[in-house]
Amino acid sequence: MKKYFLIFSLAMVSFSAMAQSKIGTIDAEYILNQMPEMTGVNEGIQTYNQELQKELETNVAKYETLVKDYQANNTTFSEEDKKAKESEIIGLENDIKGFRQKAGVMMQMKRNELTQPIYEKINAAMLEVVNEENFTQIFHAGGTSLAFSAEEFDITMKVLKKLGIAVKE
Repeated sequence: MKKYFLIFSLAMVSFSAMAQSKIGTIDAEYILNQMPEMTGVNEGIQTYNQELQKELETNVAKYETLVKDYQANNTTFSEEDKKAKESEIIGLENDIKGFRQKAGVMMQMKRNELTQPIYEKINAAMLEVVNEENFTQIFHAGGTSLAFSAEEFDITMKVLKKLGIAVKE
């Protein structure tokens, strides 16, 4: 009898705990794109991209100059000089390939660096809404893991309101 009473009590506590849960969703990417600070972030990313592009163009121009010089003068080079020039050309070619591969990662790192303060601002506003309305869990709606959420539990607009941002239709 005690065993059944214990199981029944645990079940009631579980149901009680579930009844007290309040779950909501937020689309942080949507909020991020609504924030006026994103103009500065986009400009910063564009400027950084231009800097990377200039660096790449400089290396490509240097590479092309080395190749032209090698092609024009390779008959006058000694075997040692030929090998040294070929090594230099191959090294620069590899640097260019590596730079192109790393450029995407570098751009993402720059974007993360520039958006970090904005995400912190969004998080602070979200925590205010969570505390005011006693949410126990918030899921990111923009991700691929959330299958469905009723609109009444989405706090995205409330967070935008806390941030003082009027949504553009």
